[in-house]
Amino acid sequence: MDAVKYFKQLTVIMAVSFVGEFLNQVLPLPVPGSVYGLVLMFFLLMTKLISLEQVEDAGDFLIKLMPVLFIGPSVSLITVMGGLADRLIPILAVCIVSTVIVMAVTGVTAQAVLRRKEGRKDKDHE
Repeated sequence: MDAVKYFKQLTVIMAVSFVGEFLNQVLPLPVPGSVYGLVLMFFLLMTKLISLEQVEDAGDFLIKLMPVLFIGPSVSLITVMGGLADRLIPILAVCIVSTVIVMAVTGVTAQAVLRRKEGRKDKDHE
């Protein structure tokens, strides 16, 4: 019975991904289809058009599988390392700067969300 449940959940995830790819082809914006799919899935989950239970187990499975999916690109990167050697410093600089920016934005966003939640709790207790 688990196989049927996973199949249904993967079908929902793949359908949302397909719609994201379709939007990528139809809309004239430079946004990848996967981003459209993620935003669409977020919207569907937040509006409860899709419940978390409809995709949770398959999503957990895909997250557990994710490290294996990085093996191929990592091996490919090793094979082209000779061509990247002269660009290694700029690439590392971009990686470090972008990581710091992402961490800072994530921290500020998390703090804002926590403050907003605390503000709601304070209003509820008044």
